[in-house]
Amino acid sequence: MNFPSVAIVILNYNGRNFLEQFLPSVFASTYPNKRIIIADNASADDSIDYLKNNFPSAEIIVLDKNYGFAGGYNEALKKVSSDYYILLNSDVEVTAGWIEDMIELMESNKHIAACQPKILSYHNKKYFEYAGACGGWMDTLGYAFARGRIFDVCEEDTGQYNSNEKVFWATGAALCIRAACFHEMHGFDAYFFAHMEEIDLCWRLQRKGYAIYCCASSVVYHVGGGTLARTNSRKTYLNFRNNLIMLLKNFTFSEAVWKLPLRILLDWLFAFKSLLQKDAASFKAVFKAHGRVIKWMMVGNTYQKLPSKRIKEIPGVYNNSVIWAYFLKKKKHFSEIIKEGR
Repeated sequence: MNFPSVAIVILNYNGRNFLEQFLPSVFASTYPNKRIIIADNASADDSIDYLKNNFPSAEIIVLDKNYGFAGGYNEALKKVSSDYYILLNSDVEVTAGWIEDMIELMESNKHIAACQPKILSYHNKKYFEYAGACGGWMDTLGYAFARGRIFDVCEEDTGQYNSNEKVFWATGAALCIRAACFHEMHGFDAYFFAHMEEIDLCWRLQRKGYAIYCCASSVVYHVGGGTLARTNSRKTYLNFRNNLIMLLKNFTFSEAVWKLPLRILLDWLFAFKSLLQKDAASFKAVFKAHGRVIKWMMVGNTYQKLPSKRIKEIPGVYNNSVIWAYFLKKKKHFSEIIKEGR
């Protein structure tokens, strides 16, 4: 059997405790043609010394500064030659055969550019984890959700999503991607720094004609929130900023002219709701994000020009509003929501 080369690349920033806890499971992986690489984003802790003393076979790439998730991987992967990359968060515990199943899926269809495993919660292993669950979807207005996770509701895993399926996006927490595809798309958008860069990349890949999958037979457990908690105002800022920039980059003109104003209005509603709930930090984060989007537009940032494709033409899209379904119709599970529109 041919075993394509796989480089498991873990981006680290002051994550010595996570490396100590979770690297043993990664090294126990049985895939024969693998390398394990730690790309360090200029950590200030003793991560590097710990690796050298305890995992001498790990390859180490030391970056000169903290480039964030997006830029850090872009810089690191310039130095890594492999057939496939697996971008793995440092707070992930892997299971037996997790690599083999994803590579088998990818090798079965050369049009698959990237896939993810099933992501379950490390702290409650019966439930899906927030960051990706069993494959990411998108609604028609550009709100991300996943098979097994709608907003903050994570479903119990009862095998309901155990099929390998096309999805809109694969999580950056455990992203298996063809190296050639990553470089063809010039990697992540480094301006994003962190959050939603993998959704943007998957969207761009599909505009080029590639497919994104979830490989549900591969299972990992994710701690989540290891760098920024979901309620952190910095994360709120990055999510709102990056989401609008992603839409500006990828919507067709006919979509953007009416969807973007509506998205901005919904962002403002969230901001004022946060203020009423005495969450001034989130209120400020939303308007700071919008200011940065305006600056991004005025500066005239350049990005890769790709074939135009309406969002509803891409697999893994819910052709209605997930906000309407969740908050007004009280539908909390993925299977309930997608019945209404694909």
